[in-house]
Amino acid sequence: MVKFSEMEYKRPDVEGLKKVLEDATARVINAKNYREVRKAYFDVQEKRTETGTMVSIAYVRNTINTADEFYSDEVRWARQEMAKMIPLDNAWDKALTASAFRKDFEDEFGPQLFKLIDASLLTQDERIIPETIEVGDICQDYRKATAVASTEFRGEKCNFYGLLKHMQSTDRQERKEAFEAWAGLYEKISPELDAQYTKLTQLRSTMAQKMGFPSYTEMAYLSRRRFDYTQEDAARFREQIRQIVTPAVAEIYEKQKAKLGIDKLRYYDESLHFPEGNAAPIGTTEELVDKAQKMYRGMSPETGEFFDFMKEYQLFDLETRPAKQMGGYMTRFPAYKAPFIFSNFNGTDADVDVLTHEAGHAFQGYVSMRCIPVSALCGSTSEINEIHSMTMEHFAYPWMEYFFEDKVEKYLTAHLIGALASIPYLVSVDEFQHRVYAKPDMSAKERRSVWREIELKYMPWRDYDGNAFLEEGGFWMQKLHIFLYPFYYIEYALSQICAFQYYGRMKEDRGAAWADYLRLCKAGGTKGYFELLKIGNLLNPFEDGTVEKATAHVIKEIRERY
Repeated sequence: MVKFSEMEYKRPDVEGLKKVLEDATARVINAKNYREVRKAYFDVQEKRTETGTMVSIAYVRNTINTADEFYSDEVRWARQEMAKMIPLDNAWDKALTASAFRKDFEDEFGPQLFKLIDASLLTQDERIIPETIEVGDICQDYRKATAVASTEFRGEKCNFYGLLKHMQSTDRQERKEAFEAWAGLYEKISPELDAQYTKLTQLRSTMAQKMGFPSYTEMAYLSRRRFDYTQEDAARFREQIRQIVTPAVAEIYEKQKAKLGIDKLRYYDESLHFPEGNAAPIGTTEELVDKAQKMYRGMSPETGEFFDFMKEYQLFDLETRPAKQMGGYMTRFPAYKAPFIFSNFNGTDADVDVLTHEAGHAFQGYVSMRCIPVSALCGSTSEINEIHSMTMEHFAYPWMEYFFEDKVEKYLTAHLIGALASIPYLVSVDEFQHRVYAKPDMSAKERRSVWREIELKYMPWRDYDGNAFLEEGGFWMQKLHIFLYPFYYIEYALSQICAFQYYGRMKEDRGAAWADYLRLCKAGGTKGYFELLKIGNLLNPFEDGTVEKATAHVIKEIRERY
C-alpha cells in the first residue's frame, strides 16, 4: 500500500478486460460445474478491480483539478471506452443469469447479486451507447463550469464555497452581499447550466424510450436499484415530511428570527443560528484530521483502525482550491481496499461534518471490502449508504469538544437543527425531478416556475429578499446531484429518518446502537433495502408513523436546546 499521491496511474487495460470478459463468458456457457462458473466470475472481478482502480484514480485527480487536461482527457476516454463495452458486459451478464449453476451462486452469496444483474440488463444496452457517452461528456463539462466559476468579494477572489463562510457572518450586510454574489455567480452561468440540463433530460428520456420505458423516471428507479418502493411510495413519504417536519422547521425559524432580532428571516439568515456567530472548528486542516483520528480511536477499535489507515496513506483531499470540483464524496480504490474522501473545506462547521459524514461512507467501505468477497455487494444502494454517513455524524457528538472546545453546545444544537431543517429541501429536490422527467421538454423558465412552486410547498419560509433570479426559481441549479445523479436525493431524507432512529437509541444505549450500526455496515449490499433495514434494527421510513416516531425526540431536544 502506498500514499494516494504515490499511486501510479496507468491507462486502464480495456483490451485486457475485453479478453477476460469474452473468455469468462465462454467458460460460463460451457461450464460443467459450479466451481468453473465461480472461478470465471472471480477472474472477471479481479480484472475489473484492476481497471476500476485506475479509473478511480483518474477521476479523483480530475475532480481535484478540473483544469488538468491530462486527467480530464483520461476520464473522458475511460468513460467512452466503458460505454462501448456494454455489449460485452451484457453478454457476460446474460451468461451468468442463464447459467444452470445460478442457484449455486445464489446459495453461496445470496440472491441480491442476480437482482442487480437482472436490472442492469434492463437498463444497459448497445442501443444507448451514444447517449451514454454524450451524457457523460455533458456532466464533465458541468463539473468544470461550476468548478472554475469565481468572483471578487471584498477584495478576495471567491468560488461558491469561499462565499458560503461570508454567508454565516454575524454582520447581516456582509451576509446579504455574499448571498447576492453567490446568486450572481449562478445567474451568470445559468444559460450554460440551463442548456446542459435541457440536453441531459432529453438524452436520458431518449435512452428510456429506446429501452422500452414509459419515461426516464421508471428507468432511473430501476437503474438506482429501487426494487422495494415505487414513485407512489416516495410521494407518500414526501407528504409525511410536509405534514410533520415542515411545521417543526417553521417553528425553529421563528425562534431563530427572534434570536437574531430581525423582522423577517431571509435566505442569507437561515444558516446563522446565533447572533454572536455559529461555532467554527478550531485548527488547521492537518489539526482537524489529527483531532478526527483521536475521535475515531476513542469511538471503537474498528473506527480507530480505519482512520489510522486513512491518515497513514493520506486518503483525503479536503481544502477548496480554484478549479476544484464542488461538493464532497467518498470513492474507493478497490485494488488497495482503500476508501478516499474528497471535500471543500471553507472554515465553517461544515468542515467537521465532512470528517464525520464522508468518513461514515469511508468506514463502511473499509469494513465491507475486508469481509465481503463479491465486490459488487460491498456497497449498497444510496438509501442504505447514506444511513452509514448520516448516522456517523450523530455518533461523533461525544467528541465534538475536540473541534469546537467551549462552543461545542452551539455546534451540537446547530447540527441537529441543520439535520432536521434540510429534510424539506431534500424532498423538494425529489419532487422537482419527478416533475421534470414527467415533462422532459419543459423550458428553462417552466423548470424555474416548478421549482419555486415546490420550494414554497415544503419550505414556505424561504425568502430571497427580492433577488429576481432566485425568486423566479433559479435555486435548483446549485444542486449538482440534479445534473449528475438523477433521482439521487430522496435517499438523504430516508436515511436521515433512520439516522435519527440510531441517534435516539444512542441516547439510551450507545453500545446497542453501535452494534446495530456496525452490523448494517458489515452487511454492505448483500441484501435488499427493506432486508437491510431489518438487519440494522430500523423502522421502514415509508410506513405511516415512522417519520413522526423518528423525529419526535429530535424536535423535543431542539426545543429544549434552542
